[in-house]
Amino acid sequence: MANSTITNFHIPRWSELPNLDLYLDQTVTILEKYLKDYIGNKDETIITKTMINNYVKQGLIKPPKKKKYSKVHIATLFVICILKQIYSINDISELMKLAIKTARFTKAYDEFCSALEKAILYTFNGIEYSIPKDISFEESLLTSVAQSFANKLYVEKTFLHK
Repeated sequence: MANSTITNFHIPRWSELPNLDLYLDQTVTILEKYLKDYIGNKDETIITKTMINNYVKQGLIKPPKKKKYSKVHIATLFVICILKQIYSINDISELMKLAIKTARFTKAYDEFCSALEKAILYTFNGIEYSIPKDISFEESLLTSVAQSFANKLYVEKTFLHK
């Protein structure tokens, strides 16, 4: 994959997510559409219906209403799909709890997207991505989480050619 494709990595912000609740198949489709070029091998499935059902059972996401998944579900699943590449489900749960304890869900989600895109852009362009000294612990942690995914993606795409 060309670096230009990677540096154009984009996760839909809160305002870009569907305003209508989606069925499980539609939810899987939207996640695959945005993430398939960046996570795992091309032949790998990023998320399945079974995985989503397990996340509900584990309490990572709330049960769907009338078998439909809301914007909150979809945003949470984007975060889970990305972070499960480097963290355990328990770790992801703890990171998400901290994020929504310190900011509104929509703000926390958009900040996650921005931090991740910035980390990927910087990493693939060889720009140092340092953590500013004057930010909160939570902002520093978010920066570190984003950078850890960007580093993993960089190794996979430039060396391992996944």
